[in-house]
Parts: sequence; C-alpha cells; structure tokens
Amino acid sequence: MWPAGAGTRLPCPRDSALRRAAFSGNLTALPAHLVPAGRSVRVFISANPEDTGAERQALRENVYPKLREFCRENYGLEFQVIDLYWGVDEDEWDSPELQKTRMKLLEDCLKTSAGPCFVGLLGEKYGNIRIPGEVEASEFEMILDAAIEAKLETKLLEEWYCRDENSVPAAYYLRPKSEMLKSNKNAVKPPSNAENEKPWQEISDEIKMIFKAAVKLLHEKGKMKHSQAKRYLFSAIEDEFDFALGKQTPAFLKKCVCYIRKIANIERFVKIPEMGKYMDITGTEPRIIRDPEAQEKLIKLRDEFIPTIVASSNLRVYTSVTHCDMKLGYSQEIENHYIEGLGKQFYEDMIDIIQATVQQNFDTETDTLYDEILQHSSLCKTYASFYEYKCEALNIVHKYILPSKIGHINPLIIYGGPCTGKTLLLAEVAKKAYGWLHEDTGPESDPVIVVRFLGTTDMSTDLRTLLLSVCEQLAVNYRCLVQSYPKKIHDLCDLFINLLNESSLQRPLVIIFDALEQLSENDDARKLWWLPAHLPRFVRIVLSTLPNKHGILQKLRCLIHEEDNYIELIPRDRKMCSQVLKHQLLRVKRKVTSGQQIYVNNAFSKCTLPMFVNLTFREVRHWRSHKDVDESSLCVTVHESIEQLFWSLEKKCGPKLVSRALGYITMAKMGLSEMELEDVLALDNGVMNELNENSKPSNPLRVPYLYIARLKEGLTGYLIERHVKNVTLLVWANRHLQLIAQKLYLQQDSDLREMHTILADYFLGVWSGGRRKAFCLEDSYLNGCLDLESRSVLEEEKHFMEQASFDRQAPDQPWVFQCNPLEPDIFFVNHRKMSELLHHLTRCGKTDDLLYGIIMNFSWLYTMIKIGQFDKVLSDIELAYNYSQEKELKFLASTLRGIKNKVIAFPGSLSAELQQRLLPVISSLPKLRHLLLECDKDGPKYCSIVPLHSSMDVTYSPERLPLSSSHLHVTEILPTCNPSTVLTALENGSISTWDVETRQLLRQITTAQSVILGMKLTSDEKYLVVATTNNTLLIYDNVNSCLLSEVEIKGTKHGSSSTYINGFTLSVNHALAWLEASKDVTVIDLLYGWPLYQFHCWYEVTCVQCSLDGVHAFCGQYLNTTTIFHLGSGEKLCTVTSEFSGGFVKFLLILDTAQEMVMVDSEGSLSVWNTEDISNPQLTDDFDCRREDSEVVTIELSEDQSAILICKALSIELLDTGMWKVAEKFRAKHNERFISAVLSKNGDCIIATMENTQAVFFWRRDTGQCMASLQEVSGTIVKLVKSSHHNMLLSLSTSGVLSIWDVDIITAMSNIDKTGKPIQSLVLPARGEIIYSLDGSDCVHKWNFSSGFIEAVFKHEGIVEHCVLTSAGDIMVTSDDKSSQYVWHTNSGENLFRINGQRISQLLITHNDQFVVSLCEENASRVWRLATGHRVCNILATLQNAFITSANTFVVGMTKSKVLAVSLWTGSITKKFCCEDGTTIVNFKLIPDFIWRQRLSRDGRYLVYICFRNGEEEDENGAISSLIVMRLADGKNIGACSLYKTPTFLALSQRHLNIIVGFDDGSIGIYTVVDRVDAALKIKIATSNSRQIFNSATQTSRPKSNSYCFKVSVDCLWRESTEVFARDSPITVSDSSESNEATPSKKHNSCYDRVCAALEPRGHSYSPDN
Repeated sequence: MWPAGAGTRLPCPRDSALRRAAFSGNLTALPAHLVPAGRSVRVFISANPEDTGAERQALRENVYPKLREFCRENYGLEFQVIDLYWGVDEDEWDSPELQKTRMKLLEDCLKTSAGPCFVGLLGEKYGNIRIPGEVEASEFEMILDAAIEAKLETKLLEEWYCRDENSVPAAYYLRPKSEMLKSNKNAVKPPSNAENEKPWQEISDEIKMIFKAAVKLLHEKGKMKHSQAKRYLFSAIEDEFDFALGKQTPAFLKKCVCYIRKIANIERFVKIPEMGKYMDITGTEPRIIRDPEAQEKLIKLRDEFIPTIVASSNLRVYTSVTHCDMKLGYSQEIENHYIEGLGKQFYEDMIDIIQATVQQNFDTETDTLYDEILQHSSLCKTYASFYEYKCEALNIVHKYILPSKIGHINPLIIYGGPCTGKTLLLAEVAKKAYGWLHEDTGPESDPVIVVRFLGTTDMSTDLRTLLLSVCEQLAVNYRCLVQSYPKKIHDLCDLFINLLNESSLQRPLVIIFDALEQLSENDDARKLWWLPAHLPRFVRIVLSTLPNKHGILQKLRCLIHEEDNYIELIPRDRKMCSQVLKHQLLRVKRKVTSGQQIYVNNAFSKCTLPMFVNLTFREVRHWRSHKDVDESSLCVTVHESIEQLFWSLEKKCGPKLVSRALGYITMAKMGLSEMELEDVLALDNGVMNELNENSKPSNPLRVPYLYIARLKEGLTGYLIERHVKNVTLLVWANRHLQLIAQKLYLQQDSDLREMHTILADYFLGVWSGGRRKAFCLEDSYLNGCLDLESRSVLEEEKHFMEQASFDRQAPDQPWVFQCNPLEPDIFFVNHRKMSELLHHLTRCGKTDDLLYGIIMNFSWLYTMIKIGQFDKVLSDIELAYNYSQEKELKFLASTLRGIKNKVIAFPGSLSAELQQRLLPVISSLPKLRHLLLECDKDGPKYCSIVPLHSSMDVTYSPERLPLSSSHLHVTEILPTCNPSTVLTALENGSISTWDVETRQLLRQITTAQSVILGMKLTSDEKYLVVATTNNTLLIYDNVNSCLLSEVEIKGTKHGSSSTYINGFTLSVNHALAWLEASKDVTVIDLLYGWPLYQFHCWYEVTCVQCSLDGVHAFCGQYLNTTTIFHLGSGEKLCTVTSEFSGGFVKFLLILDTAQEMVMVDSEGSLSVWNTEDISNPQLTDDFDCRREDSEVVTIELSEDQSAILICKALSIELLDTGMWKVAEKFRAKHNERFISAVLSKNGDCIIATMENTQAVFFWRRDTGQCMASLQEVSGTIVKLVKSSHHNMLLSLSTSGVLSIWDVDIITAMSNIDKTGKPIQSLVLPARGEIIYSLDGSDCVHKWNFSSGFIEAVFKHEGIVEHCVLTSAGDIMVTSDDKSSQYVWHTNSGENLFRINGQRISQLLITHNDQFVVSLCEENASRVWRLATGHRVCNILATLQNAFITSANTFVVGMTKSKVLAVSLWTGSITKKFCCEDGTTIVNFKLIPDFIWRQRLSRDGRYLVYICFRNGEEEDENGAISSLIVMRLADGKNIGACSLYKTPTFLALSQRHLNIIVGFDDGSIGIYTVVDRVDAALKIKIATSNSRQIFNSATQTSRPKSNSYCFKVSVDCLWRESTEVFARDSPITVSDSSESNEATPSKKHNSCYDRVCAALEPRGHSYSPDN
C-alpha cells in the first residue's frame, strides 16, 4: 500500500522474533518456508474426485476468478486454488505419485498461505484406499507372508512390485503402469481408452484387496502398528483431513473450512448406475449394495472426527442435507441447486477469512528494507539447501571469520570460473557464520551477518541502493539513530565506514557480497573505490567474483596485496565429489550400487564442478537397481546435464508445455509468479492444443495445476522463488540454466515474437473480464475451408470458431489496485505490469499498444510519479521514442521535465499541468490527444480543475548540434528524409552525417585536398553530389558513404583567370554543372558517373533548373535569357528573353502543374511563360518589382505551387501564382534587413530571420500576425534551410551551432488568441456559451467558448468602459469614454443604434431583457427601453455599485452614507437605508448574492479564488499564481491549477461551473470543475471542441475573426431631460412628457423589428413589472 517507508512501523509481537533474526542474519532461527507474511492466498481443495467434479468445476469457472479479483484489488495479493484432481485423467487419480504430490502441496499451503489455506468437500463417498507406491522390503515381505497365510493369491503383487536395492533400506516399488500395460499397447489395433482402463481398474482393486486383508490380519495379530496400517486402510481424503485439521491450534483452524453434503436415503438408489459416483458400492449385479466398511469409516470421519475439532476450535463446518428425486435419485437439477448454494457460501466464507486474517499481516509489508533482507536470506537458505558443502575453502573462511586475529584485517576474496560453487560456498558461510561466532565469543554475544547476492534484486544491483540498504540494516542492528541518509554517494560511503566501527567483541560483524561483477557501472562501482581495504578489528568482509570480468579481480589485487586473502575455487577431486554425492543420496534415503558407481566415477573423472555433482545427484536418485545403467545414462558436462534435465521434464509434462513454460520464465524481465505462469500458458493455444491431444479435460480453460507442480518439483533448487514487491516469482537459480533455456527454447524469431505478444497481451489485460480467446485451428484445415466457395460452409466455420472460443480467466491488469474508489490515493501498485509490460511490447513490435497502453496512459504516469519513479518515466519514454520515433514522445518528455518539481511535490496536479501544456499543441501532435482524453477521464479523481482552453505560452527549445567553432567553416547543410539525420559539409573537405538527437556522428566522408563549394542529395537520397574547388563533381553512394565517381567540369572560359564551378543542380538521373563566366552546362549521368554532353547557351549561364519529371533543363543566362534543352537527347528546344533586359536571370521556377516557367531577374522583375508548347513558350505575365531599390535575397515556390515567396532585404512579398498579384507584403522595421525567409511545408506561415538578430520570426500568412519570435541562444542566425520532407527548419548561427525547429509545434504553440492588452473584465450571458472581454481599448472581443478563439471584434469610437448582455447574449449594450452608448446585434455584428450625450458610470439590464439602466455621475441617470431607445424615466440620485432586484422593480445602489432603492418606473426614491452615525458605506450585497459573483458558483457549492505567490516564494516552473477551487460542503480544496501568466480578471459562467480567467497579455484561459460527484460533466469535457482534432491532411487553421464597426451617425442625443432622435432615425420620436411606459408608436420600422426579433424568442412579457 502506498506510501511505503523503510522501517517505519514497529513489528507486531508475532513477527518481531522472526524480524530480529532476519536483521541480525541468524538464518538458522528463520523458518524453513521463509515467506514474509501475506504473500499470496493459497487454498488447498481436499475432496474425492468422483463425487465433487461438478462443484469443483463450477467453483473454478464462477467463484475463483471473483475471489482472485477481490484479493488483488483489496490486498494486492494473488488468490490461488490448488485442486490437483482437476483436469487429470481418472486413471491417474489413485496414482501414488499424485498422492505424494498432493500431501506435499497441502503442507505448502498450510505453511505459506496468507489467508484461508484448506477447504474440505465431503459427501457420501469415503473414497478409495490408496495403493502404496513404495514399501520397505521387510514390511512388504511381512505383508506377502500374511497374504499367503490368508490364502490369497499373491502373484499379482509379486508381478507389479519390484525390489529396489538403491533405496535405503531396500524397498519394493510399484512399477509404472505404462511399463506393465505395454502388451496392450503393442496390440495391432490400439484398444480404446475404456478397454485399456478396465484391466488396470481390476488390477488395482485386486492389489488393494490383498493389501487390505493382509494388513488387517497383521494389525489384529499386533505385528503392525495402527500408524503403519493407516496408509493401507485409509482413503486419501481421510489422510488429508487428518493432516490439515488434526493437531492444529484454534487460531490456525480459523483459516480452514469444511462443506459436508449429506444425501438423505441414498441407499435406496444404489441400483441406479449414476449413483455409483456419489457413494462407495460393493458387489456385482444384481447384488449391488453400499460398502458397509467404507460407510463406517466415513461416519467416523464425518460425524466423529470433524465435530470433535469443531468443539475445541472455531473451525467453520457447513452441512447441507439434500433429498433425492423419487425416480431419478440425485438428479442433475438437485445437484445444480446444491452447487449454486455452495458457490455463494464458499465466496462469502473466503472473503470473511481473508478479511479476518490477511488484514493482520498487512501492515508489516510496507517495510522495503525488511523485504530486501528476507529476499537475500531466502536465497541464502535455498542455495545452502542444495547440498552439504564440504571443501577446504570453507575451513579457511571459517578461520578468517573468527575475531581472534590481531593486526591488519583485509577483506577476503573468493574467485573462480563459472559453476565452481562460489555462491554455494558463500551461502554456506552465511548460514553458519552466526553459529561459528556465537560459539567462539560466548552465548551472550549477538553477531551480525549481512548478506547480499548482488544483482538478484533491484536494490543490490546499484551501488547507491546497496550501500543504503546495508547502512540501514547496520543502523538497526547497532541502534544508531541516523536522522537522514545522505544523497551523495561519497557521503553514503563515509557513513558505511563509520557504521563498521560500531562493531564490538560482543557484536562482531560479517558482511558477505556475492558476485561483485554483477554491480552496475553507475557511480564507478566496479572501480571498488568504496570498498574499505583495512577493516576494524571485529569486522570481516567476504567477497566473490569471476576472475576475468570487468577487471574486478585486478582492481582488488591493487587494493589488497596479501596473497593469503585470496581463495581460488578450483574443480575438486573425483573422490571428494563421490563423497558429496553419497551424502546427498543418503539424505533422501537412496544410494548407488557398486555396478552403478563405475559410471558415476567415470562421469566425475570428466567434470567435478559443484553444479555438475548436483545435476548428477538429480539423475542418480531416480535409478533403480534392476534397471540397466550404461555410459550414456550420465552426461559429462554441466550444459549437457541441464539439457538432459529439461528433456526428462518434457517427457513428463509434454514438450510444448515445458518449452513454453521455461521460455516464458526466461524471457520475462523479472521472472513470473506461479499464477502468471498458469495464466500465460492458458493463453498459449499451442500448449492448450497439446494438453487436449494428450488428455480429455472437461474444457480447455486452464492448464491443470498438476503440470505446474511437476515442473516445479522437477526443477527444485534450479527454479527458485524470489519475493519481489510483494509477489513470489519463479526465477533461475543461476545464469547457466537461463542460457541453456534460452538456447533450447528461445531461438526462433517467430516463437519469440509470439511469446512476447502473449505476455504483452496478458499484462495489457487484453483477455481479461471474460473476453473469449479462440483456439487457432490447424493451417491446412483453415486453408481447406477458405478454398470452398460455399457461403454456408464459411458461416458454419464462423459458428464453429465462436464455439471454439473460451474464456481463459486471465485477470484484469490495471496499473493500480484501488481499494476504495472514494480514496484514489490509497492503492496497491501493480508492480508486475510496471516492470514487465514495456519490456515485452518493445520486443513484439506493438507500437500502438506501447504508445497508448503505457506512455500516453495517465494512470501509468500518475502512479509512477506518485511512487517516486519520475526518472524511470523519462527513461521509459526515451526507450519508447528510440523504438517508435514519434515526435509526440519527445515533446511529452520535455513537457514532463518542465513540470518535474511541481508534480513530484503535488502529483494530483499532473492532469491540469499536462492539459495546460498539451492543449495548445494538440493540432500539430495528434497522438497526444489520447493522453489528453485520459487526463479528462482519470485526472478529476485527483484534481477537479480541468483546463478546456489553455492560453499558456509553451516553451520550446530546438535540438542543437555544434558543428564548428564558427559558421564561416560550414559550407552546406542538408536535411534528409529522417527528421533527426542531417548532412553537413565543412570547408576543410569533411562531410558528416549526424544524428541530431543523440549528437552522434553516424558517418564521415573526407574529400581530397579541396574546399567544398556545395553538395546536394538526389530526391531518392541515393546519391550525394559534391562540388569542389578542383572543378570536379564527386558522386557518392549516400547510404554507404563511398565514392562512386569523380567528374571534371569543363567550359568555355573568357580570359585566362581560373574559374570555379559556379553552380550545379540535380534532376532524377542527371547532374548539371557550369563554371563561372561559362556558356556551357555539363550534363552527367549519375548512374554511370560520366559526362554525357554539354549544353551550349547564348550567354554566360547564371542558373539552371530541371522540370520535376527530369525531362527538360532550363538554363538562365545574362540579358534575362533562358534556353530550354531536352535532357534525354541534349537537343536545344528554344530560347526566350524577357523585356526587362537590364540584369541576368537570378532564379528560375518551374510550375509543373500550371505548365509555366517563371524567370526572376537580379533586380526583382518577374516574367511568366506558358510552357505547354515547350518549343515555343509564350509570355503570359510581366511583373515589374523594381519599385524599390531592394535586392532579391531568396525566392521560393510553395509546395502546392500556389504562391511564390520573394524575400528582399527590406520586405517579403507573397505572389499568388493564380492571379500573378502580390497577395501579402511584410515590411522590415526601420534599419532592419531580412537575411532569408521560407514558407512552412503546408504554406501556412512565413519564417524569416533578420540581420544581426538572434531570433527566428514566424508570421501567419493569412492575417500577417507575428505568431512567435523564438530566440536562438547560440548566436545570430546566418542561414535558414527548410526540410522538403518534414515541416522542419534548420538554422545556423554565427557560433557554428545548427538548430532544428519543428514548425508544427511552433505553429500550434502560437495558436493562442490575444488582444494584446490586459483583460479588465469578462462578460458572460446567462445562457449560451460566449465570452466578451474588455481590455481598456476601443474594442469588445467576442470569444468562442468551444474553440477558445476570438470570433468577432466590436469596434467603438472611444475606449469601452461598460458592457451588458441580454440573458441569451444576442443583444449587447456598451458605453465608451466618448459619452456614447451602443446597442449591437451580437450575431450579425450590426450596430443597431447609438446614443450620445452622457458619460456612463454603470450599465444595468433588467432580468427580463426589456429595459436598460444607464447610471451617470454628473447628470441624471436614465431607464430606457431596449427595443426602441425611448426613455422610461430619469433617476436624479447618483448611485454607485447598483443592481436591479430580481423582480425587476427597483434599482438599488449607494450614495456616500445611504443605500437607496429607486423605482424603475417612476425614478423616485422609495426606500432609504442609512447608518445612524453617518458612517460611509463602502460596499453591500443582495442576500442571494452574498459573496461576489465571480467568486462563488451560482449554486453556492464551490468557492473559486486565485492565490498569488509571495515574492520570496520562487517557483522553478515560472508559475505566478494558482487557481483554487474549494468545496464548501466540507471545506476541502478539490483542485489547484498553476497559472503561468498574471491573471487580471476572474469570471464564472452561470450554467456549468466554468471558470474564465483573463490574463495580462489579453488572452483568456477556460477551465471547468469536475467534482467526482458530477461525473456527468466529464462527458461534456470529452466532447468539447477543444479536444477535437483534425488530421494533418485536413488540418484547418483557426478562422479569421470578423471585425464590426460602430455607426458614425448618432441615432439619439441625450440632453438634460430629453432625447433628440436624428431626423432619419428609424425609431419613432416620443416626447419626454409622455407617460412612464413610453409605449412605442404603431409605426413599426426595421431597426425596431430587428431588436424585437432578437428579444422575442425569450417569451418575456413586454409590460413592465409593477
């Protein structure tokens, strides 16, 4: 459960002795099953397989999955049921091996289960007595004698039981059934299973009968004790009940349950064949009766043994009595009814016991240090139990550890090659060290042993965490109070050395580090600077390492010079190995015969490694004395022996199951738990198909647990259990096993991919929640179906496929298990998913699942940050980015780095922080939309504020790459089709290919001793062409960076001075180059690398351009002349000359789509030629740009050829190629000059740089607005290059730094509307979602709530001071400082009429939208009718802070010392409120609105406020203030969101709880509050337009805002007490002396109609409220 702290809780008394032993390293005091409390709930099901099949199947299908889910969600534990009969063939039920396995697993469950551990299902059947698998020779012979004495035929016993001399003492064992029944199998036609089974059934019954009779006789005579006789006379179920329930404490029995089913009068139905499975029967037809002996034993067990236990404990026992059907006996219907009740009761009982027992173990598991110590202690006990370790090295270590030595003490180093037993030796030392020291220093001493098997846990791989955990363990043992552990590694090392000095004679210290080579490189751990060479007197350190890994042994020899401190483990002699083997065999009551010993000795003469001895023991313990053993029976190397071990398992469990099971364990990052292995094998169709072929399970739901048990048993000691983050995982004991499993089972790429996919699907939860997975049919079978055209057959196939789909009962895999939905911060982390999913997704190629299943998953991000794994988040995103190359991931990583401190301190703010930053860029980075929707869905659990529109200026920094010390050295930059790869050429002749992100040099070419003039890539990036000062073109293979050919360029030279290549261009297959002042263009074939021919032009060539299809070449020359050639034939087609013949052709643009050619001369004039007839182009347009003395700097054709960008020094022009007119023009400011300008890839924006500035400017092409000016920190920009493949821009600065800008992100970032001035107030209509803002300018801005953009601007003559809206928002009344009032129609933007004459101090509108109150400070205030502009009455009192009462009858306001209520219809003061002592009133409120409107939500449930930061509080992320929402019901802050600009106004919408904040730059932010109570609002967010996104193909830019202007002529002028309407005013004039109602005349006019039409739909009455 989160949060977890090391050693924060005191252990409970039950646990404290275990804990003390673990901390001090006293391994002998730890229990055999070293499982920290509460690892998993394991329930053993004890039942007779015959009569409980249906209920066990029902429980498995319906109840176990629910219980598993309950345990995972509420305790973070696994729930596992051990039912060994399930899925096993009937003839296996009474096999001795199965019974032996059952008893072993029963013992395991009783010892290790965290909750309930035993469930007994008992019916009317006692069950079969068991056949003994092995009987001691003396006992067997005694039984044989007794059988003969009882005149029984013993031939069968002698035939089926065989003497085995390898057993100690000798014994008889039951021969395998397969071996004995071979004769049947060798028959010509294999008989069916039923026939095959019958003889075995008869044989087994006969064997049981002989044993029973003989043992009874011996028991009666007193030759055999009752305890001995039990195994021949009791059924399996009685043994299990006795073992589980007899001799247990009442506390333990609370964890057990028994369900007893009695069937009334069952004896009556004994003749019905189906009833045979519900009771024990004896006799043959027609005399079948219930077996009285079995019934007697059953009654003893059920009605005596169990009630006795219940009487002395709290054992739960449920008895159900069922009555049979008169005809059918115990019918299906009756059984189903019983099963339904059992399922419900079973579920309730399990939950009760889990809640009562697991809860108690729960608190001790939050201690990570304790967990770490137990993991290593558990490993130590596992290794030490392999076999009794005996060698000289152990004695040397024993001597070293005893604290008698005086003088210098150094660490002891044990080294040796792989498999020499270093780990086993250290495990043995760790196990015995406590005892050795205790013996040496006396009974009062309390030694401390610290053991770490490096690399086996996360904390023992990294030096920092290793030292930290060791220091914590020492501090606990020596009772040192460490206030806080140091962050710096050197300080931590100093603390470690200080803690070593705490040791004493009474408390000596031994530290054991196994496998130093497993330490990671971090903090230079492998240099061993942290290891103390000289130790305090009572400290011993024992280390082990491989001799030649990472140079660790060499570094140790530099630190510690004494040779005595080194022990090399070398292979032992043969005798020693034989001795060890003999001891191991005796421990399991086995031996080898003298004949077999020869082969053992032979094997040991080839290999004597400890692991080989152990593997040999594995093989030899199964030898039988009568079986033939030869040289091939034993392998002679470790690797061969391991392979043989795996093959023997394959024979036992099936090759597919073993290969997949071991493959999954090997490929998993941290190993797999038993339950995970079961789940994953169930999802593997190959395994399930194999199982179904070999046996006949009731349905292909899961792998029978028996196979998992056999697998674990076969690999005991090699496949070990590790406890990682509250889960027990199966892992390999050493890496050799792992390597061989990899070699055998993980070689095929297709298999690997399939297995990684199955694991990825499992951890993604693809098949959880009852989703059915189909069995894949054989390919040949499927292909056969697909060849058939018959539709009906295909439909049958489809139906069959549906039938062949099964729920494999895979569990749900959330990132966290939520115990309580109302407390989202109390959860268990799904550590297994955290550690495994990414690992498998990256290896099986599921990019989408990687992006959306992990990285873009809010729950993953939040959980990782909450548990303190922020840096792991960044590294995982980086891994995913390297794998998928999605730029969204790069942006997300930089966003998270920017909010690191904020979200680490307040993880709940993650969703709001992300939304604020992602909303502006979502149109350019569409894949982030998934994360945004995830934030909407899950974010409100932790923070109730959800940004709908963010006006945050997102910070963006480009990728930077230093190329050279100065830009002068860089001659050319070429972007490529890979966004992160760039080619650069330096003047020293080197061409480099860089990966910009990693800043790695990928390839480098060095040209001959010549300066590079330029380089270009062909469009397919196959060839790189470089021009040099040697007048040669070098043609390179771009992929392999090798020179293909070198071509010299020649031309007609004028004069003797040497000339360089003036320029070159590339077409599809050709390169064209020309020299300075030359009339010739050389054409080179790129494929063969030789010159084809030369084009001869009229004048000196200035530029050359090729058509897109590579057919024609256009050569521009002096005197504005262009010649067109055919590239294929070299033929000159025609020559054209422009009328503006002053200069030369500077640029040529070829518009393929419009079949036009554009010549641009050096003075900026354009001529457009139609090239439909290529041999005779026609001049269609002349365009003279010589109006200014401004030279053309760059020219560019947009990608869609719709516009031409001409950049001049003082201006940028955009020519529309459709009409050949200047569409837009941007001028440089005074004294500024443009260096270069380009269009973005989609042509939406213009990007330019200016002389001597460090900024890149972005203008919106449609509005001309400067969207962004981004600073380049590395210096003044001298060059801009656009990528033709991506919307990227490359800039080179004076300091030689190349920056790569993503134009999409910049465009999106600037997609925020701003008015440019601080927002002074926001006005919202009561209905409808439109926002109006006033910012102290002459405009009112209308904002679209859905898109967050400015929709319209209402321009006024003066500065707008006041604004009011009708409730629907379609009519707006405003006033400005020029004493004008305006009535606007907000949809059409029309200024309906304008009133002049008085400066207004406050505008109010009645609630029914009929009347406006204009309050003035100097003159009389007026009430006037909105529809006509006519006055209703004057108000002579000056009012401030006024409002209209809800009944529309009074306007209430204040003067200096009074509050006045004035009638809206007469203007007279009707009520006065004043303070008696004449105190000045500052403010007052109406009761319903007792808190400021913009602070309290309309329903009074929430308070919204903005909190500014103190000057001293510096926020690293630049947050200026916070927006906070408080729920008034409980006073809880339910959301806080940082604001990164200065807020100037806060408003709440009246409908939903939407918050609008105005900022000082004229932008607005829109937020909504989603309290967990108001889940319905979530839907509103998800469908909000701010979350809509367009595909890049149809990406639309935001709409242009409409601009509406005020009326110049005034419709009405207010004087002192009258209104004067303009003569042509469409509104009827009324005299001021008319009645107060001021009814308009019947002469309806257009303006009046329009206002009325706007007001009418609201259905308000037009008569005033009286």
